[in-house]
Amino acid sequence: MTVRVTPLLNGLDARLPGLRELYEDLHAHPELSFQEVRTAGVVAARLREQGWEVTEGVGGTGVVGVLTSGTPSGEGPVVLLRADMDALPVEEQTGLPYASTRTALDGDGNEVPVMHACGHDMHVTCLLGATALLAANRQDWRGTVVAVFQPAEEVGGAPAMIEDGFLDRFPRPDVCLGQHVAPAPVGFVGTRPGPLMAASDSMRIRLFGRGGHGSMPETTVDPVVMAASVVLRLQTVVSREVAASQTAVVTVGSLHAGTKDNIIPDTAELEVNIRSTTQAVREKVLAAVERIVRAEAAASGAPKEPEFEPLDSFPVTVNDAAATATVQSALTAALGEGHVFTLPRTVTGSEDFGTFGSAFHVPSVFWHFGGADPAAFSGIDLGDLLENGIPATIPSNHSSRFAPVPDPTIHVGVTSLLAAAAQWLDGV
Repeated sequence: MTVRVTPLLNGLDARLPGLRELYEDLHAHPELSFQEVRTAGVVAARLREQGWEVTEGVGGTGVVGVLTSGTPSGEGPVVLLRADMDALPVEEQTGLPYASTRTALDGDGNEVPVMHACGHDMHVTCLLGATALLAANRQDWRGTVVAVFQPAEEVGGAPAMIEDGFLDRFPRPDVCLGQHVAPAPVGFVGTRPGPLMAASDSMRIRLFGRGGHGSMPETTVDPVVMAASVVLRLQTVVSREVAASQTAVVTVGSLHAGTKDNIIPDTAELEVNIRSTTQAVREKVLAAVERIVRAEAAASGAPKEPEFEPLDSFPVTVNDAAATATVQSALTAALGEGHVFTLPRTVTGSEDFGTFGSAFHVPSVFWHFGGADPAAFSGIDLGDLLENGIPATIPSNHSSRFAPVPDPTIHVGVTSLLAAAAQWLDGV
């Protein structure tokens, strides 16, 4: 018999003020990937207060809590719940009273602004709300819950936890569950069986020229012009080499060259991100990017071949079909008819959450829950929203203006985690 969700939600409304305070604190104190020391400390302290067995420093700054109820250790169902903790090098422009003003040193030693521009502070808050209620209502469920607070999702921190002995150090789950706040109306949840989110490959490309005086470009090989040609030409990969029935995205998110207006530099660096939903498209796009970069360098008379440095890589996030049907049914029962949707296509964003299910060879389910003010969607049909995507007027994840409304987003996030987990935990 599966556990009833209602007992697990006892006291949720009473805890919301505390959860909101927690959310605002986390939002005001973001930390970059693998630098989540303060956040991890807050998480570990809360889990211990709730009665969880806590392990810190997993995969760097990760925190794992384990709680068993109504069964000897090693027996009964095991559910893994995951939240990510890291923030982004973005300068916040939300105007919120709890907006971040923090800066930090990035991996290259540069001082950068830091913001929770992807909502990971919301994920941590919701999971800590769920862990509090699971601990407070242990009489209503039977099994083991593994609460994973993962570092560095933005750069693929899940493999770091796996490489740190995660599979041997913690109980093997029967299912892995996770969620992500999205710029959709609060109260609505979307997921799909099979491929949910795209694969992602990032690389740094260095182009070599020959520097000199800006007044004598004929004596140089200008890497800035070379880089500009590369950027423009890369835009044709998706439009001219990927079929309309397939999905891919190529983005040049960073371009650096030179130090002064009248000096032609020796080099230029680009950082490129590629999204794809199938292995065939992934290989085709990666090959096209390298071909174009080398060709543009040759056309410019570059004195040296370009260099390609792989950065981050994420696999396609794949939801188990049977487990997804179970989760969708549970979320519908908890949130109400008309609030849970099957997404029509794979989302082009990427995630490393699937690493846990793949490593354990168990089903995993990931879903997106809305965090935007419904008033911003006035006059927009939900069917059109699913088909055409979020309007450009709504700040999306990674935007300097991205700011989920705390209430009732926190309530929805906590409810969703508990409703999904309850389908595997045994009632007593």
